[in-house]
Amino acid sequence: MLMNAARSTLLIIDIQSRLAPAIADGERVIEHCVWLAKLAERVGVPTVVTEHFPDKIGATVEALQAATGTARYVRKECFSAQAEGRLAGTAVEARPQVVVCGTEAHVCVLQTALELRWAGKEVFVVAEASASRDPANRDLAFARMRAHGIEIVAREMVAFEWLQRGGTQLFSAINREFIR
Repeated sequence: MLMNAARSTLLIIDIQSRLAPAIADGERVIEHCVWLAKLAERVGVPTVVTEHFPDKIGATVEALQAATGTARYVRKECFSAQAEGRLAGTAVEARPQVVVCGTEAHVCVLQTALELRWAGKEVFVVAEASASRDPANRDLAFARMRAHGIEIVAREMVAFEWLQRGGTQLFSAINREFIR
């Protein structure tokens, strides 16, 4: 299945100030999440951002806050953002496809992605924008998600599938701003 901008939501999980420094290659993960948030905004894909116990783990990192101006923020206590109806009333609930990124891949990203898949969603996890403190845990999470029908994708796959075609003004703008 292809990702489609009109059917997708971007879900950014727990890119928080006290956790981010502990994440393997954390600065790059943040950069990729910011890139995806800006891309989603540009192509009209709604974004939902989760924060796990923000009073303890910190708020979403500033760079991502700046890139998610129209995003809906959701506080959570369960590892899965899908648990306890936290995503009810958001674009995640309303649209059939969810493009997921965030931390930690083997905990909150994994549990959320699995529960979304079991709820009937088409779930895509962006590899370079998802990580854990230990890269081995991320790799295990990706393998487990694949086994449950979740697709592991690259950020440019997201961009080109959301765009669907070249030769448009939007493609030209995105190509200049985002594709390197």
